[in-house]
Amino acid sequence: MDVKRSSYYARRSPQPVRAHIKRGRPSPGFSEHRDGFRVPDEQIEEYLMEYYHDDDIGGLGYKKWTSLIRDQYQLIINKKKVYRLCKKLDILKERRVKKSKHPRRLARNRVITGPNQLWQVDIKYGHIINSNYFVFVCCAIDVYDRQIVGVFKGPTCRAKDITIMLVKAMIKRRIHFKEGVGETKLIIRTDNGPQFVSDIFGDFCAHQKIYHERIPKKTPDMNAYIESFYSQLQRECFKRHTFTFFDEAYYHIEQYIDFYNKVRPHGSLNDRSPYRFNQLTLEGVIPIQKVKL
Repeated sequence: MDVKRSSYYARRSPQPVRAHIKRGRPSPGFSEHRDGFRVPDEQIEEYLMEYYHDDDIGGLGYKKWTSLIRDQYQLIINKKKVYRLCKKLDILKERRVKKSKHPRRLARNRVITGPNQLWQVDIKYGHIINSNYFVFVCCAIDVYDRQIVGVFKGPTCRAKDITIMLVKAMIKRRIHFKEGVGETKLIIRTDNGPQFVSDIFGDFCAHQKIYHERIPKKTPDMNAYIESFYSQLQRECFKRHTFTFFDEAYYHIEQYIDFYNKVRPHGSLNDRSPYRFNQLTLEGVIPIQKVKL
């Protein structure tokens, strides 16, 4: 039909789906002894059953059994294979579930009518070129005026670093709490990163009378304001500069956040900067608006 090959797609006939076929590399069915000979899985299963019925060893679990098999029988074997064999034999111990010290509060729809009511916090990282190092950035954004109220920069990002950043932001924004007063002054919304589910962060929020809520998994749209800022940071800072060392990255990040807060027009704020919008709101020039999220 004189049709160029680049203008159509080659389609194969659909193949029947075989659900019973396992994906990945098949198990070899043996493990090697340190002297070089092979020990079949059936023999390893006998070792595991002996451990399981032993009065002392039976309560250790598959990780400790792996160490014992390596030491007593000189086998080259990892805990993943021992786990698979124990699961096949149905001798796995009941998994322990770690109870969180602080209850998880799921984020819900809210209506914000002023600054310092809801902050969104998240973490982003940039690459130091020609190295295996990253610069981590943790920012807190006020949902009402879109201002970056706090920022942390460093080669690592721990829960302690985030709490210090938030304390500085609260002092700068003049947010205080009174002892004995149960009223919540501030809501902080985060994802489910290890820094935010830690006891350190939970203790900090409880002490500061902060209501900490976490978004459900796979719902970044519930943290849309900080995610939007990070997309701008990536496009207007990270892609425009190459970071060869940490101090250079810190300098450009600080410069951009200062520019974002005080100069950069924000479309949702009628092309005002977040800082200018905040000032006009506090002066009463701009009427109170409702932000639904």
